[in-house]
Amino acid sequence: MGEKIKIKKSPKQRFKLFMKILIIIILILVLIFASFAIVTTVGIKSNGSFIKSLETVSYDKQLEPKLDDDGFYSFTTDREFKVVQLTDVHIGAGFMSIKKDTMAINAVAAMLTEEKPDLVIVTGDIAYPVPFQAGTFNNKSSSRLFADLMEKLGIYWCPVFGNHDTEAYSYYSREDMSDFYSSGDYPHCLFKSGPDEADGFGNQVINIKNSNGEITQSLIMLDSHSYVDGDFLGIMWKYDCIHENQVKWYEDTLNSLKAENNNIMPKSLAFFHIPIPEYKQAWEEYTANNCRDTENVKYHYGKAGEKDLVIYTSEHNYGFFDKALQLGSTKGMFCGHDHLNNFSLDYKGIRLTYGYSVDYLAYSGIMKFGLQRGCTVINIRPDGAFDSHLENYYQDKYTPVNEKEHVEMNKGYYDETVEN
Repeated sequence: MGEKIKIKKSPKQRFKLFMKILIIIILILVLIFASFAIVTTVGIKSNGSFIKSLETVSYDKQLEPKLDDDGFYSFTTDREFKVVQLTDVHIGAGFMSIKKDTMAINAVAAMLTEEKPDLVIVTGDIAYPVPFQAGTFNNKSSSRLFADLMEKLGIYWCPVFGNHDTEAYSYYSREDMSDFYSSGDYPHCLFKSGPDEADGFGNQVINIKNSNGEITQSLIMLDSHSYVDGDFLGIMWKYDCIHENQVKWYEDTLNSLKAENNNIMPKSLAFFHIPIPEYKQAWEEYTANNCRDTENVKYHYGKAGEKDLVIYTSEHNYGFFDKALQLGSTKGMFCGHDHLNNFSLDYKGIRLTYGYSVDYLAYSGIMKFGLQRGCTVINIRPDGAFDSHLENYYQDKYTPVNEKEHVEMNKGYYDETVEN
């Protein structure tokens, strides 16, 4: 038998073969990404159609805000004022999150339709443009779906930025999203970008006044930013916080409101996304005393359900809590960020509260668990006193358009078998 003769390909032939393989790979990738884009577009349109099908919330007499000369919105009422805090809605608006986005929209619509709040404050992470979970980098699509939802429901609302709303890899920056919310395209959105002298976007105040023009409560929104230098795209969990010049803006703003308010310092509540370090200090003091009240800490409700009972706060502290103690105006602070923490504690006379989260997407397996999902209702009385309580989504009183998903109500925290 003769030996087979191997014909060596010329460089030109090898180049042609390489180009054929490269073109095939490129075509396959184009087809894959085109399929993703088509599915994403169809999913967004489907959820948009779902939003359009919802009923506008019916009020006996809805309070209407006005923009005052000081640049802040205000509501005028002599009755109790209801705020609903939502947090960590986490709409992905990508091909991987369509079903979970529908669930989040369904839940928010059901809760707000039942509660009929005067104002909704969302303490961060409306958007979740994390590509390996949502399938997109487009954070504006998520925010647009939520804004469309609130406009359809006809409820006044104000967002506070969270770390996921504008990730480093997202298409749109914080400034872009600030322009989006304040564009005027959504009349029920009361977002204002905030002053140039304070870091971040969305540092603002919404006042509640009585018929005499007196401020009974100031609602203060603050940007707690995202990540600090040295973190890599938010995967090291080195979180930022409320900056020093924001603390100065907070002090100056309250003093200005005091001057407008017959020299009486108004009572106030603060809303932000990432918990300040005092949340951790308060919880650790409470648990160190065998979960009993101390001289500094008074327990109201809830628990720390994150793994190892972690409070994911910043390593930095620019004195926001201490300034609040000094001024004596702010008696309650509300945050989000930690989806499984929902406690409320008085610490040194200021109530520190986590909101119930909505999240179906960010934590692995969280859509199957129900103890952590809902909203926080804040009732502000005519004298400025307030109280808050949690409302779980899976109560019978909330009747969504789509049937509620089946969840485990005896689970929902890391110390009760949820694993990430």
